[in-house]
Amino acid sequence: MRVYPEQLTQQLDKGLRQAYLLFGNEPLLKQECGDNIKRLAQQQGFLERHHFTIDNQLDWNLVLDCCQAMSLFSAQQIIELDVPDTGLNANQAKALLEVIGHLNPDILLVLTGPYLNKKQEATKWFKALDAIGLYVPCNTPDAKQMPRFIQARCRLLGLKPDHESVQMLAQWHEGNLLALAQSLHKLVLLYPDGELTIVRLQEALSRHNHYTPFQLVDAVLAGQAKRSQRVLRQLQGEGVEATILLRTLQRELTQLYKMQEMGKKGTPLNIIFEQFRVWQNRREMYIGALHRLPLSRLVGIIRQLTQLELQVKTDYDTNPWPALSALCAEICGFDTHLHYA
Repeated sequence: MRVYPEQLTQQLDKGLRQAYLLFGNEPLLKQECGDNIKRLAQQQGFLERHHFTIDNQLDWNLVLDCCQAMSLFSAQQIIELDVPDTGLNANQAKALLEVIGHLNPDILLVLTGPYLNKKQEATKWFKALDAIGLYVPCNTPDAKQMPRFIQARCRLLGLKPDHESVQMLAQWHEGNLLALAQSLHKLVLLYPDGELTIVRLQEALSRHNHYTPFQLVDAVLAGQAKRSQRVLRQLQGEGVEATILLRTLQRELTQLYKMQEMGKKGTPLNIIFEQFRVWQNRREMYIGALHRLPLSRLVGIIRQLTQLELQVKTDYDTNPWPALSALCAEICGFDTHLHYA
């Protein structure tokens, strides 16, 4: 059964499940969900904890021993397994299935790991655990989800932000949930009445949003011109090298070019996405980019990007950011009248 982090408390009120799967790209959410589960489990007598990291050196017999051995002090145990970022190989998946087969009511299993795609959710070990437990996707909210996420967190803390404050908190903390959590707790201490306005936020907080080059890629692929410019300005302010951004964009544009060529030859879109390993939840974004950027436009943008990269590497006094800003706008579908030599 799938529930989201904000729904976990409600589910825990109904009682503990035998297994919990905390997978996603957001460390704060995984930590908070894990802490809530273990806190309730300890209150109900699960006083022993065993933690294992799944890798090639793990002795699975130790995990099985935990399932089969009874403690002198407590019959109830929590077993925590950390799944590697690369996922489970065939041997590890087989060993995990064996552990699942030895679970009993006195064992609580908590798995923590990276984002899972549809293929991984279709594996035997995942289905076996999903049948007896809860799957909690712990992913960083995107720009659209962030305001709703903030409102939910504020309600839990007794904070009452107005609409403008929610939007400001979202912009200032996008991509950095840990800083958001710290800021909200600070606001609770500063303003006991819970009322949040833009003036109060500006007096109490500084910007904490932290972006990566991949968020810039997602913004331009989605055609989000304003967001891409905001991300680009933040990356520049954080001292990210322009060459890193140029290479990241070049890699994505080259992939789009190859996709367009395959489509021109009649290859179905789903086959193209499978070949380039585009996850299901990202395909809509790529479809929009492919419609917006035909081959001729891609050639021009790639040529201009290559010229800019060459200029950056040969002329150390050049300021690449205005041209990089224009390139991002071009990828989003705006004509900036760039000259393509």
